[in-house]
Amino acid sequence: MGSAKNSSAAARAARIEEMRRAGRARARRTQVLTVAAGVVAVAGLAVGGVVLVDSQSGEQVPAASGDARDAGDAGDSGHFTTGPDGVRTWSGKLSRTHVTGKVSYPMHPPVGGNHDPVWLNCNGEVYTEPVRDENAVHALEHGAVWVTYTGEAAEALSAKVRKTPYSLMSPYGNQAAPIMLSAWGHQVTVKGASDPEVDRFLATYVQGGQTPEPGAPCTGGASK
Repeated sequence: MGSAKNSSAAARAARIEEMRRAGRARARRTQVLTVAAGVVAVAGLAVGGVVLVDSQSGEQVPAASGDARDAGDAGDSGHFTTGPDGVRTWSGKLSRTHVTGKVSYPMHPPVGGNHDPVWLNCNGEVYTEPVRDENAVHALEHGAVWVTYTGEAAEALSAKVRKTPYSLMSPYGNQAAPIMLSAWGHQVTVKGASDPEVDRFLATYVQGGQTPEPGAPCTGGASK
């Protein structure tokens, strides 16, 4: 039993380190693409009219208007279904349009929907103040798990997030339980940092199969 646990822990540690290296490499590439897009934008403005390229989604985004468009409805339709493991899965549509301003989500914390063009940094970040839903949802699109809590944060839970790439943690006032974990399209309530579901959820949904944009960065975005 001991050797099996050690082997599993070593494999997880190796996977986490591999994701950290990949995240740093993607962040460097993103910075290069951002500089290049800035040069293109300046050149385009000189002749009037410009289209910027979103390096993460491949979408073309008009610079002055349009898309990202004004926020409002999340563009979601559907409902949660609860599995035997207690994980709630959104059955229905989760839109992925880049918008500006505040979005009205049908669930709290949100597990998807229209979101800000800039993702929230999620390389094991622990935020002590509430964050914008719209930025956090973009992090979920990149394969992050968002840990939210009411009241006092458990230090053991914070420590677990800090050593897990593609995760973040923040206080959240409008949720049904003291501690919840959210991924794109999935959500679970846990009893505390020692609840076995915390490790199971992280192992399943950090860069899991539900990720709309696997491999997209969790650094180089918004920091609050």
